[in-house]
Amino acid sequence: MKETDIHIERVDWITVLVYFALVIIGWFNIYAAVYDGQAEKSIFDFSINSGKQLVWIGTAIGLIIVIMAADYRLYENLSIILYLIFLALLVVTPFLGKEVNGQILSVGFGDFRIQPGEFAKFATALALAKFMERPTFDLSKTKYQVQAFAVLLFPVVLILLQPDTGTAMVYFSLLVMFYREGLPQSYFVLGFGFIALTLMALGIENNFYLALGIAAVIAILIFLGKRSWQKILVFSLIGIALIAYTYSLDFVVSKLPEHQRNRIMVLFNPDIDPLGVGWNVTQSKIAIGSGGFSGKGYLEGTQTKFDFVPEQHTDFIFCTLGEEFGWIGSLVVIALFVTLLYRLVIMAERQKTRFSRIYGYCALSILLFHFMINIAMTIGLFPVVGIPLPFFSYGGSSLWSFTILLFIFIKMDSSRAMQLGRIS
Repeated sequence: MKETDIHIERVDWITVLVYFALVIIGWFNIYAAVYDGQAEKSIFDFSINSGKQLVWIGTAIGLIIVIMAADYRLYENLSIILYLIFLALLVVTPFLGKEVNGQILSVGFGDFRIQPGEFAKFATALALAKFMERPTFDLSKTKYQVQAFAVLLFPVVLILLQPDTGTAMVYFSLLVMFYREGLPQSYFVLGFGFIALTLMALGIENNFYLALGIAAVIAILIFLGKRSWQKILVFSLIGIALIAYTYSLDFVVSKLPEHQRNRIMVLFNPDIDPLGVGWNVTQSKIAIGSGGFSGKGYLEGTQTKFDFVPEQHTDFIFCTLGEEFGWIGSLVVIALFVTLLYRLVIMAERQKTRFSRIYGYCALSILLFHFMINIAMTIGLFPVVGIPLPFFSYGGSSLWSFTILLFIFIKMDSSRAMQLGRIS
């Protein structure tokens, strides 16, 4: 059998079946999200989103066939070229792209448009795998850390210029791969500490209460007695740093666009404006909660049918599932995603080359981030940042980019037996 043939017997069919299960369930939910209670238009009608999504699904299957038929070495050989191509597209997008809701995310001709920021994810993953596959590459050393972060940050900066904060955030999920490949734990301790500090600073509205809490901690330490002055000094410095950081963060947040400030406010106080900035999240939670244990039934969701939740076929597609299929349906879909992520861990760990393993963890990181953040958005645990649910949300660029990301790795995995001779 030639190296360019599809090795049917080596394909991870569990992963493939989970992919198609998610795509098909997502397609039915897209139809439910646009269904208005009248049976005038079928799920196959190309004038509505479900019909359009069917076209994207068909073309995605074509992409899968091409990816699986190609030589697995092609993706490594083209990794840097693809990365540079999508960087170039990101550069021209603000100038040649189409503006929608204050963002310029897509380029193309007529009705055919793609979002370079979505496709740059798999290109960045390939480029990182290529840079980091060298035997001498060591993420515990500063020189190599700078190289890896530079590859990661180039697309992030260009995407922020569009501006598209949600997509830019996705790239930082690749830190999961960095950790697997040897990035020191201290970076993650500092990172999580920074996040915790930010949440504390954003969550405490009045700095007086923050200072009061710190003073109470210091008073307790004084009461404890022995060597308390050392603890007082440490906590005083932490307190001063936290208050200074809070004022700095207030200044930074004040410079953000109004819609982004509102989303941050709603995260900490969902009831601050339930008919305005909090509408999406409030209605999403109502939809999911109203589904109960087993749901209202397919096409029977009232929140869905009467368009209470904006963008329900894209970012908020999960609340359609929750309303019509309830806790049971949501659990099934979450179980499918967990199965997919678990299979990706197994596949990544059994790779014969560092390139394939790194790319596999990149795919895992990106899909994990999208899965967690999208569902967290719909239930009010994370600000609304425009993160689609993989294989589920409506959109051609989204489906194509996730399909390419996943099936390049499935192809690598199916060809791992041939990679034994390449191990140095």
